[in-house]
This record gives sequence, structure tokens and C-alpha cells, in this order.
Amino acid sequence: MAGLSIRNKLPASITHISEGESMVSVSLDMHGATMTAAVTRSAAKDLGITAGDDVIALIKATDLSLATA
Repeated sequence: MAGLSIRNKLPASITHISEGESMVSVSLDMHGATMTAAVTRSAAKDLGITAGDDVIALIKATDLSLATA
């Protein structure tokens, strides 16, 4: 991952993959916390990901908002 400017790199395991028409939802477990990544079908194919794979979630965002429940 040399050369990436993304600083938020979280180890995760893929728990589920759901394929849509053009996008793939990838459910991740990060030591009990869950997150879902949306990737294109072609990116998922290029990565060769399957449920159970260990991956690194690369998170790059310019904004994060919170609201009370």
C-alpha cells in the first residue's frame, strides 16, 4: 500500500457480499464493529474478494456528521 495518501487503514474481515446490478455491498467486521463498503462490480472482481477474506478498509472522507438518536 505504499504511495497511498489514505491515512485511515483499518484491518477487517469480510462477513458478507451482496451483488447488485452495478455495485457490490461488502459487509466488514472490525473487531466487533461493522461497516459496509460499496464498490463497483468490476472492482470486486479485480480484487477477487470473497466472504471470510481479511482485508484493509481504506477510509478517506472529507466530512463525518453525527446526530443524536
